[in-house]
Amino acid sequence: MRKKFLALLLILSLLLSGCQYLPAPEGTTPVSGDGLAVHFIDVGQADCALLECGGEYMLIDGGNREDGQLVVSYLEQQGVEELAYVVCTHAHEDHVGGLPSVLAVYPTHAVYAPTRTYASKVFDDFVYYADQQRLEITIPSPGDGWTLGETSVTVLGPVQSYADQNDTSIVLKVEYGGTSFLFTGDMETDAENDMLDYWGSRISWKTDVLKVGHHGSDTSTGYRFLNEVDPDYAVISVGKGNSYGHPHEEPLSRLNQAGVTILRTDELGTIVARTDGKEITFTWDNQSANPENAEPAQPVQFIGNVNSHKFHSPDCANLPSEKNQIIFDTYEEAVNAGYTPCGSCLG
Repeated sequence: MRKKFLALLLILSLLLSGCQYLPAPEGTTPVSGDGLAVHFIDVGQADCALLECGGEYMLIDGGNREDGQLVVSYLEQQGVEELAYVVCTHAHEDHVGGLPSVLAVYPTHAVYAPTRTYASKVFDDFVYYADQQRLEITIPSPGDGWTLGETSVTVLGPVQSYADQNDTSIVLKVEYGGTSFLFTGDMETDAENDMLDYWGSRISWKTDVLKVGHHGSDTSTGYRFLNEVDPDYAVISVGKGNSYGHPHEEPLSRLNQAGVTILRTDELGTIVARTDGKEITFTWDNQSANPENAEPAQPVQFIGNVNSHKFHSPDCANLPSEKNQIIFDTYEEAVNAGYTPCGSCLG
């Protein structure tokens, strides 16, 4: 009786607070404990996510430098007293910027980044405040992992060295019960494909919630990667009216074609996903907005060139003449037929 009363009280509190929620498809079986909460904090044209499980907290990125106090205030509101892990996915300011403010305030047990040196004042400050806590920044390798309460966190990338800082982004798969989240930083398409090649069939990429790479840039979330990850939901951390034009139409189109529901911080504000290991529920700040609900997945045919044995998206500028075309219903069908993806439209 008490459990029923508490459940009704929770539902009533959500209704009274005006929070909106979006249930996800059922997973497998719930696990014990209070579940996993993933807070996609609205830091404008930047990234920041707070994960909470079993009384432990992990922060992935910290927004821009000017977002530092906002992030600290948000952590205070959530009752955070210390951080088990801080992850800087890569050294660009819109990811590392607020982390010095966080490390200056919160005792932290471990700090991860893809490098210990980068020529910027804000990254130097990040290293300085880690040093102040006598923390050596750990550069993780593919396959490394740790636990956050009952949540498992696995490093999937990067799988090699890159000159472009975006491609050095630490990629994390977060799993709780039968539910999963994938964080890709700003990793771009070539590095995404390198990860797929590196892991092959050794892991399952299938993910419930994808944090879309590089704020929805057309340089990330390629066809092949999206096909493997096959998310139900995609969260895009992006600033309203940003000068980059993010999110770009190309990844939005790919997500829509795949039947993915899109949640954007520029439209919804801070987005919080909660899971009991079986179902995922979303709430968000902006009461006048709704997610971009997925349309039924549209079949996307791929067009092969019988001469070059390359295949293309239907909107590629390099399509072969009609007499040299062969149509594939799926990406896998084209690959299994011995065709390779076009570097321009599917790279």
